[in-house]
Amino acid sequence: MQLKQNSGVPIYQQIADSFRADILAGKYEQGEFLPSIRGLAKDLKISVITTMKAYEQLAQEGLVTAAQGKGFYVNAQDSEMIKEQHLRKVEESLSDAIAAAEIAGISDDELKGMLEALLDMDSQNI
Repeated sequence: MQLKQNSGVPIYQQIADSFRADILAGKYEQGEFLPSIRGLAKDLKISVITTMKAYEQLAQEGLVTAAQGKGFYVNAQDSEMIKEQHLRKVEESLSDAIAAAEIAGISDDELKGMLEALLDMDSQNI
């Protein structure tokens, strides 16, 4: 896991985002424990409080559950929830792209053309 100190995104959010992506991509199986809070904090050279905040965020989202004295383990992932999580991420990314396009003075048609070109490039790489 790589953290960016000057990205403008809080460290706890970067940690939560990384674990969320890994969980939704199936890199962690149901019931698998995440690294211990203290161990992760030590490895990343950050505060235990920061790590705890990231894990609590994942718990609030229903991705993990705290087990008293054992840490946090991955919950079973509902395919509809996974799809919804990905849809939310796509919507956020597209909203960011729209905002950037407005700042750059890119028209809606130009933006659509860029998206279509990217989709075409992606489908050719499959």
